[in-house]
Amino acid sequence: MDHFFVLVVDDEKEIRDAIEIYLKNEGITVLKAKDGIEALEIINEQQIHLIILDIMMPKLDGISATYKIREKKNIPIIILSAKSEDADKILGLHMGADDYVTKPFNPMELVARVKSQLRRYVTFGTYEGIKKIIDLNGLTLDKAAKEVTVHGDPVKLTPIEYKIVEFLMTHAGRVFSINEIYERVWKEPCYNAENTVAVHVRKIREKIEIDPKNPKYLKVVWGIGYKMEK
Repeated sequence: MDHFFVLVVDDEKEIRDAIEIYLKNEGITVLKAKDGIEALEIINEQQIHLIILDIMMPKLDGISATYKIREKKNIPIIILSAKSEDADKILGLHMGADDYVTKPFNPMELVARVKSQLRRYVTFGTYEGIKKIIDLNGLTLDKAAKEVTVHGDPVKLTPIEYKIVEFLMTHAGRVFSINEIYERVWKEPCYNAENTVAVHVRKIREKIEIDPKNPKYLKVVWGIGYKMEK
């Protein structure tokens, strides 16, 4: 099964963080939002495979957010709410939710429901899997072959350089901080990683860019981090 991204939307930070811990233990990457508005922004920018969505939230509640998501996306939605009345459950499902979990919930039950929905999505839904070949205006990455080319010409990258390129190309257009890049690629806590990441980025640019000082693909967003241009 491909790697999955789950968006947890709840106005209570403790709940978001607790769900993240359990899902990360299953190898699932978790993104978090504190309200429906923030959730819609993330969904428009990031590939999401399932949403855990609280009902009672400021700015845009879970029912309204579900309705807006369903206008464009068919990804699984699990409604999460302290409300246990049948009317709320029925309304959530009517608006397009796939499942309903009532607070307080058993974390392992929630994880089981998430995995069940993801399996159903992969088997019967519109999921087509994570792209194995990504092309960004001539910069091409073949995940199966672990190869990178620029307009058809192969690029020789070190294993770490390849992992950085693969990570940023998989999430093209999204800006990641130096700490995020280090932790995702090196798989260890970040400590004084600025120079380490910067050196690797410089070497990657020398290999994939026509003009490394004026990069077309791998760009810096000053004060924030790096991104791979779509």
